Amino acid sequence: MTDLHQSSAQAENTTNENEAARRAQEQLDINNWLPITADRNAKWWYSAFHNVTAVVGAGILGLPYALSGCGWGPGIAAIFLSWVITFYSFWQLIRLHEIVPGQRFDRYPELGQHCFGPKLGYWIIMPQQMTVQVASCIVYTVTGGKSLKKFFELVVPSIGHIRQTYFILFFTVLQLGLSQSPNFNSLKGISLLAALMSCGYAMIAFVTSTIMGVKNHEHVDHSLRSHTTPSQVFDMLGGLGTIAFAFAGHSVALEIQATIPSTPEKPSRIAMWRGVVVAYVIVIFFYLAVAISGFWAFGNTVEDDVLISLEKPAWLIAAANLMVFFHVIGSYQVFAMPVFDLIESVLVNNLRFKPGLLLRFIARSAYVLVAGFIAMCIPFFGGLLGLFGGLVFSSTSYYMPCVMWIVVHKPKRFSMHWWASWFSIVVGVLLALFSPIGGAREIIMQAKSYKMFS
Repeated sequence: MTDLHQSSAQAENTTNENEAARRAQEQLDINNWLPITADRNAKWWYSAFHNVTAVVGAGILGLPYALSGCGWGPGIAAIFLSWVITFYSFWQLIRLHEIVPGQRFDRYPELGQHCFGPKLGYWIIMPQQMTVQVASCIVYTVTGGKSLKKFFELVVPSIGHIRQTYFILFFTVLQLGLSQSPNFNSLKGISLLAALMSCGYAMIAFVTSTIMGVKNHEHVDHSLRSHTTPSQVFDMLGGLGTIAFAFAGHSVALEIQATIPSTPEKPSRIAMWRGVVVAYVIVIFFYLAVAISGFWAFGNTVEDDVLISLEKPAWLIAAANLMVFFHVIGSYQVFAMPVFDLIESVLVNNLRFKPGLLLRFIARSAYVLVAGFIAMCIPFFGGLLGLFGGLVFSSTSYYMPCVMWIVVHKPKRFSMHWWASWFSIVVGVLLALFSPIGGAREIIMQAKSYKMFS
């Protein structure tokens, strides 16, 4: 009887082991299919141009407008302080990616689960990250449509009068095709082109604004955009949100690092950090250059997209707008990839759909169409930057990495990392609480004169 019980127990253990092995292999197969973890062969320079594409986005075009709401001193200080804080929080995320030996937190919510618990951590991080990703896609859809319209207005005036809605629709249709890229590394060519384009139009905006500023600076009013105290407060809050939007790359940092191979001798953080340093040197140069030159050239009459303020030489401004169009094509995909990964993960793991091209086509197309429809309904570039920048970008980029660092590392009280983390947390929370108010107000004001699908 004892032998019979032992044989039964051994058979049950063998069955359990086989079932565990089967589930592990099934999950491995799913991870090899999901877009974030399908390919881990990225080089350090992939990190550089992915992060340039993610950070130097449409937000840079709104920085002169942010200065017109904040003023010279506070505006420049806010840009530089944001750069310092987010550079530090980027370093924290990179170090946290493999904080547990032998394990990689390839997605932002996975790191949240490690820090705050399986359920609480997921629901703290996932909604914030997805809001950042979706908001970025909406803003980039608006930007792509507006930039393409501006290009045709300058180059082919006869068709420049076509409604902006149709240009946004064209951008959305283009993204339907590109969204079928299987994984993050398959975007490397698109992302590299986008990074080059972002540097190109930023340089054009800087040089052209500087030339115009030299000619006209004596006749430009550099006082605050509004004249009443309440309006000035709202403008400043919206400007701070716009600046926060310009530092959005953290929401895809772990996902970019997930594409880099890692070994105990050469962990992924080395290559990732090298790429981030290169990207952030480019970021601070262009951010300050575009912000200062744009506000200097146009003062408080600068548009929420500085390229709209620039009119001459027409061919150069047309080229810049075309560069913006190509850049946001790539930026859209970089920010959409984590959304695709989440949607496909839920469909396959939770709803038990079979992985395949049909599932991928339907899921991704549905997302792109919804984002495009929202962009056509609320194409308010400046207001969207201010609203989303303060609402969620301040969390994922400014203070959430610091909170997770404190939870995991528990730095000694009053040590350098303790002070740096708490300072970043306070700044980020204040941004999240107050700056969305300015962006929401601007959307409401712009909506008063907006005709749907105009």
